[in-house]
Amino acid sequence: MSEPLSHRVSRTNVVDAVADNLRGEILSGRYAPGEYLPPARELAERYEVTRTSLKHALMRLVESGLLEIRHGVGTRVLDYEQRGGLDLLPMLVAANAPGWAQSIFEVRAEVGALIAVRAAARATDEQRAGLGELAGRVRAATTPDAAQLAECEWHRALARATGNRVYPLLTNVVLDTYLRQRQLLLGPFLDPGAAADRLDPLDAAVREGAPRPVVHELATDYLERTGRLMIESMLSGQGGAR
Repeated sequence: MSEPLSHRVSRTNVVDAVADNLRGEILSGRYAPGEYLPPARELAERYEVTRTSLKHALMRLVESGLLEIRHGVGTRVLDYEQRGGLDLLPMLVAANAPGWAQSIFEVRAEVGALIAVRAAARATDEQRAGLGELAGRVRAATTPDAAQLAECEWHRALARATGNRVYPLLTNVVLDTYLRQRQLLLGPFLDPGAAADRLDPLDAAVREGAPRPVVHELATDYLERTGRLMIESMLSGQGGAR
């Protein structure tokens, strides 16, 4: 018999642990939209927690758009694709929900290309210099992890250089989503020099204010290529730079 959840979490808040477990079961498809969760008594016994702790955990999932509590009926699973927000993306990736990693990298490529085009047209001289410095950090990195983190900071700086305050928020959501799993996504960064070689043409085009079609093509190619490498890395457990 497995060790009770309440024993395994030790110092971790029991409510957080129950909410995380239930969220993972919903996002991974164990409980489908429209389905009702087991009765509260049964869930509390399964996790060996009090009904009060369970209630607080369920309310967290209600607030995130995953559950609906119907008094006198039960707790129903909602369709998170219709009701959920961007805050669910990191949880979907962590739960290995089918298809979500691929979808996130598609958005990364499509939105990222638009961000690069706007940054090339709007960046200040100071922002262009900052992008060059961050690209240099990718090349100077001594570990794959350092190269990956430097590349992420380049993307955050690129979004700020658009002058549009929404783009940095979207970029943060995408980056923070896959950075939670970054040790599985090191494929493009195993060789920091090769990672820098891939980034440099796009970085140069943005800093030079190259024409829109040029920047868009370079950004799309870079983002699609690195996205493929990260997915391959995740599937294989280690991946490889190309």
